[in-house]
This record gives sequence, structure tokens and C-alpha cells, in this order.
Amino acid sequence: MLPRSFYARDTVKVAKGLLGKELVCDGRKGIITETEAYKENDPASHSCRGLTKRNRPMYGRAGHAYVYLCYGMHWMLNVVTESEGTAGAVLIRALDSVNGPGRVTKQLGVDKRFNGHDLTKKPLFVRDGVEPRKITASPRIGIREGLDRDWRFYVPKGTL
Repeated sequence: MLPRSFYARDTVKVAKGLLGKELVCDGRKGIITETEAYKENDPASHSCRGLTKRNRPMYGRAGHAYVYLCYGMHWMLNVVTESEGTAGAVLIRALDSVNGPGRVTKQLGVDKRFNGHDLTKKPLFVRDGVEPRKITASPRIGIREGLDRDWRFYVPKGTL
């Protein structure tokens, strides 16, 4: 399992660093191939207007999960970053076996039960995987604000 110190860093660095790592939940697993970074004052982040009941995990200790329901039907898995009290999270957008953040959680069986879960402990955790040969950055998907930030990172096909 990755140590807490891996997560307690700048959100953008963690987003890049998660590529090629293996995400595991109750024996189901996949290599992370796409992520997006969301920081505290980012207009596209849930934290842009401050602390709320929904986004509370983003302000917590690095290395925990922030899981929320999107469009009333898809669970989204985020990894909390930064230091406690500073909001930051990385959305896991794709695994080597499945694309789309809603499909990631469905494949792994992740739902609201894992909101706030410590990712340095089983059953949901991240461990070392493979080193990507190439990482590409682009604007994030599905947002209206913060498009000037190339904070979506992915491993192009065939470069894992």
C-alpha cells in the first residue's frame, strides 16, 4: 500500500504520480490510467466555495477517499491530497480495464460506504504498479470553469 506521505503532497503531483499505480478493492483491481486534479481555490472543485457537509473529506487527512454521487447515478472516487485543512482531491477517471469514473467505481464495487475510507488500509487501497512510458496532460472533462488548467493526466494507449 502507498504510504500517507505519497498523498500528502501537491494535488497535481499526486494526480500524475497515481498513473500506473494499482487500485484494489476487495480483490478487484486495475491499473490507474487517467486522473484529474482538483484544488481548494479551483473554480471546478467542490471546495471552491468552502467547506460543506458534502466536501468535508476533501479538507481531511491526505490518503482518504472522497466518494460522491454524480448525476444521481454514478459514484465518483477521489483520493484526498494536500495537508489537513487544505482541500485537494484527485478523481480516478479510468483504469486499464475500464474507462469513465462511474465505471471505475462500478467495476471495483465502490460506493458511499467508502467515503472517508483510509486508503492506507484494506479493503480499498492503492499500491505500486507499473511505470508509464508516457503521460499526457489536457484540460479536465465535463467542467465549465477552470478549463485553462491542464490538470487531466492520462497514459496514452500502448504506453503503460
